[in-house]
Amino acid sequence: MIDLTKGKPIKVILLFTFPLLLGNLFQLFYNFIDAIIVGQTLGKDAFAAVGATSALNFLIMGFAIGITSGFSIIISQRFGANDDEGVKHSFAIGLFLTLITALVLTVIAFTMARPLLEIMQTPPELIRDAHDFLKAIFGGMVFTVLFNYLSNVLRAIGDSRTPLIALIISTILNIILEFVFILGLHADVFGAGIATIIAQAFSVLYLVIYIKLKVPVLHLHKQHFKFDKKEISKHAALGYPMGFQSSIIAIGSLTLQIVLNKMGTDVVAMQAIGRQIDQLAMLPMISLGLAVTTFTAQNFGARQYKRMLIGLKHSVIINVIWGIVFAAVLVTFNQFFSGLFISHSETKIIHLAFEYYLVNGLFYWILAILFVVRSFIQGYGNSLVPTLAGMAELVMRAGVSVLSLVTVGLIGVLFSSPAAWIGSVIILVPSYFKITKDLRHRSDHELAEADDLD
Repeated sequence: MIDLTKGKPIKVILLFTFPLLLGNLFQLFYNFIDAIIVGQTLGKDAFAAVGATSALNFLIMGFAIGITSGFSIIISQRFGANDDEGVKHSFAIGLFLTLITALVLTVIAFTMARPLLEIMQTPPELIRDAHDFLKAIFGGMVFTVLFNYLSNVLRAIGDSRTPLIALIISTILNIILEFVFILGLHADVFGAGIATIIAQAFSVLYLVIYIKLKVPVLHLHKQHFKFDKKEISKHAALGYPMGFQSSIIAIGSLTLQIVLNKMGTDVVAMQAIGRQIDQLAMLPMISLGLAVTTFTAQNFGARQYKRMLIGLKHSVIINVIWGIVFAAVLVTFNQFFSGLFISHSETKIIHLAFEYYLVNGLFYWILAILFVVRSFIQGYGNSLVPTLAGMAELVMRAGVSVLSLVTVGLIGVLFSSPAAWIGSVIILVPSYFKITKDLRHRSDHELAEADDLD
């Protein structure tokens, strides 16, 4: 475990980020292998069908995973304050709320999957495969959500290594099962979904055993499950807005997907490729953002206010540099990236993907700022502003994509994501200045009190 309240801020942030980055790389590696197997063996229709589910999957799963992030922030703050009993109590409350939410969402998602695909105007030739894939994924939602909750809890107490190991196990198992179900049993896209769920179940088992054997601060007893309304409300007030934030952003992505679905299978395939590349671009941004959330929460609990500001500044600089460098590499080697997922003979799709790279790549540096600042505000304990920023993303992405559909066409639609990122940052900036001002005031007050004691 890494104590994020001690040592040089950027050094401990990067040390904590590295296992997160490796874990996300393994997850992305699996996504790439999944996409490559589906695209190269089952064809562009199957590839597009799986891609067409991404926004809907993000809508449902994003909400569940978002709430687990919120619950873990409270755990991180209490851990930073050396409140072990508070950590256990928060862990129990979060576990209870996570399980209830996952079960409710499973019923809703399983029932509404096909109607929502039809409302999204998914091309008819893609509906069956898309629905089969979602049935598998939503059927095992509880394992995916539990894995994310347990991983977030371990990260909250400074352990980013164990979730990495669990993810590596899950990824390797996932790839093996992918070949078994798709190439061996000919289970098509449904097999891809089943492989994912089985692998997630094994990763949950691994984390449960590890916590039982190695993490006494998370050992729960009967008294930790005695909840009062105030504590439940506190966790819900931070967790559920973060879930809604993810879902709000997903609704914007859903609107964009509907607009792209109207443009045919080639455009849907372009979007599927683009989302994979966006994941690669966001990988370090997300990893650093997760580290900033934990760093901020632990140091806020430990009342290390000046330290929080130093970590924030350095994290923004590093993330922006990555966004600029990756965009340059992506545009330069665009055909290589596209050729990973689709045959080079599909020249129209490859050209469309190049346009996607150009538009998004120009604004990756803004996305880099968004991830760090939003994570900082969440770690501080404010879930309202990031939710409002998510609403801004929804309005901008949906508004630009729908307006462009009836005016300038695809090139305008592609600008909907950068517009969403800009809208979100605009909402976050005032809160950023307010919080940094508050932290400077708190830091000065702490120094004044120390001088008085001397």
